Formats: sequence, structure tokens, C-alpha cells
Amino acid sequence: MFSSERLKGIDVFVGVAELGSFTAAAERLNLTSSAVSKSVARLEGRLGVRLFQRTTRRLSLTEAGATFYRTCSAVLNDLEEVELTLTTEQLEPQGRVRIDLPASYGRLHVLPLILDFVEQHPGLHPQVSFSDRFVDPALEGIDIVVRIGGSDAWAANLGHRYFGRQRLIFCASPDYLQAHGTPLSVLDLEQHRCVGYCQGDGMVGPWFFKGRQAGDMERRVMHAHIAVGDGEGEVMAALAGLGIAQLPTWLTQGHLDAGSLVEVLPQLATDSLPMNLVWLKSRENLPKVQALVEYLSLRLKPSGSVRDKSGSSTVHRLER
Repeated sequence: MFSSERLKGIDVFVGVAELGSFTAAAERLNLTSSAVSKSVARLEGRLGVRLFQRTTRRLSLTEAGATFYRTCSAVLNDLEEVELTLTTEQLEPQGRVRIDLPASYGRLHVLPLILDFVEQHPGLHPQVSFSDRFVDPALEGIDIVVRIGGSDAWAANLGHRYFGRQRLIFCASPDYLQAHGTPLSVLDLEQHRCVGYCQGDGMVGPWFFKGRQAGDMERRVMHAHIAVGDGEGEVMAALAGLGIAQLPTWLTQGHLDAGSLVEVLPQLATDSLPMNLVWLKSRENLPKVQALVEYLSLRLKPSGSVRDKSGSSTVHRLER
């Protein structure tokens, strides 16, 4: 039988975990620091594990504490959602919503949309993270994600909307081309300095080329003069004249328009990876999730890519 004892101290524990100190949690909860410390100690005693690693300078979660926090945070968040849904009759987006975005595309093209939406709905409190890695929304408690690339099958617990394909071009600075010449073919390209993408495992990511059959895509790893683990970093390297880069138009269009980057080998430009807005189906009826998904769906664009109906991709892996 469920005991109410299990609920005691959970809100205090979550407050300390999120704010990183007993003092800050005490201020939020209108308690004394002593009361917060005793509450956490009682909770640790009841569970039989240490939830926090304490030093004179820092308070951090133990492995057990991190596991317990994920569950407790989700439970408290669900309770908050139920209360908000009942009080607002599902009319106004309110409360916390977790969003994860690809680093460069997210900062440049998605975050401005989210900021505009929050300005219209001040009761909404987004928590926005940026990552270029595998993301499991259900496991990590993320409501909405935007991703570029992935596998061919959707997880059953995810809703999704495809909004275009990332168009990749080859480009370099005018100074580099003046010094090293302009490539006219793939063979020429292999003789040039390349700005590559450094993946999380330290390997250089492949470049994409059109395959022999229509719609096919070939991947080829080029020798990189410099490899950078971030799209904006690749742009900086190209602007500095360090070589030719293969980059998406959503990242380079402003520089192309200004003339600080020049497209080369336009016949090799490709519409490569699908771009998707993805969300947890279990939370799609919450006002905050539903409204934000609709807002982003209407405004997200691949910025230079071609919208089509062929993109079927999941959220599992970000290619760039």
C-alpha cells in the first residue's frame, strides 16, 4: 500500500538539485536553510542512499541522486501540468516546457521563434538545450526536439512534422580561391584544403555527393586540413581562408549574400538530410506543447532547402 511518507521532502530535494544549494532552495520554498538540510537528510535516511555529494565549495548529485531526481522532477512536473490544465481549461500555454535543438541551427533559426512565442505567452517557461547527439525524448523528459537527419523509422511514442531538407553547398572565402584556385570538378576538390566536421568520436564526418541513381547519396571522407566540431566553427574556418567547406545554406546564406563566402562547384550542391520537428505523443495535448508545436510548424524553414514530401526521418541522430 502506498505511504504518504514517500512524498515527504521530494519538493525540497528537487529544489536543492535544481538550484545547487540549500540556501537558494530555502529562499524559493520560504524555508530556513536548516529546515532544507534536515529534510534532505531525512529523505536520504529513508532511502538508505546519499543523494548529494557535499564539499565546502560545491553541492552535486550522486549517481543515485541523479536517477531519483529525474523521476521526482517528472512527477512534480506532471502534477503541475494537471493543475494548469484544470485551471486554464486548456486555453493558455503555461508552465515549463523542455526543448532540445541542434546547436547551430537551433541558435540561429529556432531560438528566435521560441523567444517570440514566449513574449506572446509570458506564462510559459521554456528550458532550451542545444546538443548534436542522440536524444531520447521519453528517457530524458524532453517535450519537443528539432533534428536534422536520422533513421528511416519513427518511434511509436513520437509525433513528428517534416519541414524540408538541408541543402549543402561547397564554399570558400575569396582570398582562399584567389590563392589556391577554384575547383572545377570532384578531382580538383580532392587536391584542395578541406574544412571538415569533427564528430564526437574524433572522426571526421563525411561529405555528401549525389549518387549514380536519382535520389541516391554517396558519402566520402575527405582529408581535412582542419576539422571543427560545430557548424559555426566551420564557417569561421572557411571565412579565415583555411579551405573549402561543405555547409548548409541556412548557415551560409548571409555570408554568400555579403560576398565573404563564394559557392564553388554548384553542380555538386545536394539536398541531403531531412529536417524534423518532433514531440512526445504522451504530452501533445498539453496546451503548452500543442501551441508551441503549431507555432514552430508554421514558421520553421530549411532556409534554402527544398520542401518536399519524401522526408521520413526520426529524431535519433543529428548528422551536422
